[in-house]
Amino acid sequence: MQKPKLVYSTFIRTTPKKLWAAITKQEFTRQYWGGFANVSDWKKGSEWQHLNPEKEVWITGKVLECNPPKRLVLSWADPDLPDDKSRVTFEIKAIEDMVCLKVTHDKLKAGSKMLRGVSWGWPRVLSSMKSFLETGKGLNVFAGCK
Repeated sequence: MQKPKLVYSTFIRTTPKKLWAAITKQEFTRQYWGGFANVSDWKKGSEWQHLNPEKEVWITGKVLECNPPKRLVLSWADPDLPDDKSRVTFEIKAIEDMVCLKVTHDKLKAGSKMLRGVSWGWPRVLSSMKSFLETGKGLNVFAGCK
């Protein structure tokens, strides 16, 4: 049985270097990811964490590949379910005055809580990232969640 795979592509008026910083620098991720931060030294084999505003770990994993500012591959798991790992790949390609960001989240378990969460989350986060990079202000990624 093939595991679910989500693929999202978006075009952003920015540079690969600025987009890379938006993905890897916690002072930027907080601006468009609802106050959450991505924290790591971003070296292959290093741990990375996705921390909520209270600095609690929501997602954890390892840096599987790091080729700035073109490609970043991460393992992805809920810290309470560390054996339920998936993988996220960020691919950045410059096209004239913009970049194409392709995010592939694969190796997900069918019907899992993680699959439900990221299916809802990635479109919001990527839209917010695009708004942040183009206007300086992210979106409320949790709008309508109550």
